[in-house]
Amino acid sequence: MIKKIAVIGPESTGKSELCQHLARIYNTEWVPEYARFYLDRLGREYEESDLLEIAKGQMAWEDDKAEYASNYLFCDTNLIVMKVWSDHRYGRTHNWIREELEKREYDFYLLGNIDLIWRPDPQREHPKPEMRKHFFNVYESYLKEHNLPYGLVSGIEDMRVKCAQDLIEDFFAN
Repeated sequence: MIKKIAVIGPESTGKSELCQHLARIYNTEWVPEYARFYLDRLGREYEESDLLEIAKGQMAWEDDKAEYASNYLFCDTNLIVMKVWSDHRYGRTHNWIREELEKREYDFYLLGNIDLIWRPDPQREHPKPEMRKHFFNVYESYLKEHNLPYGLVSGIEDMRVKCAQDLIEDFFAN
């Protein structure tokens, strides 16, 4: 059985880069963020219905990568992110996303701290520090409310990767 680790957090907290590093360290697979792939090819502003397609695509990629993973699977985002984003932008979340979120299990979560500088990107929407803090609080509250095991990933570059690795090693040592 592989251990699924979801890497979540506000925009520009190094989730994708962290997943890539961890997959290399543990010689396994990682699941890229499907939203980036989807939105790059959309050719228009995204709409509420696109979030469902993104969620389904993310889960399909996750299921596919799980077939090839060894020991760990690092997931760059999961349905918590889709729920938080949908609730914020549209005031609701599609039933499929909520139902699938209840079914999907992850062994551990890495929550990206907002201690990294903001890096502009056409797909990022909330550069203001107060919004980054807001989203961080929403993610952390969700993890706590649902009693999900998580660790806070902080630091820059190699320190951030080492922090994540230490959190993983400590959690799975027990």
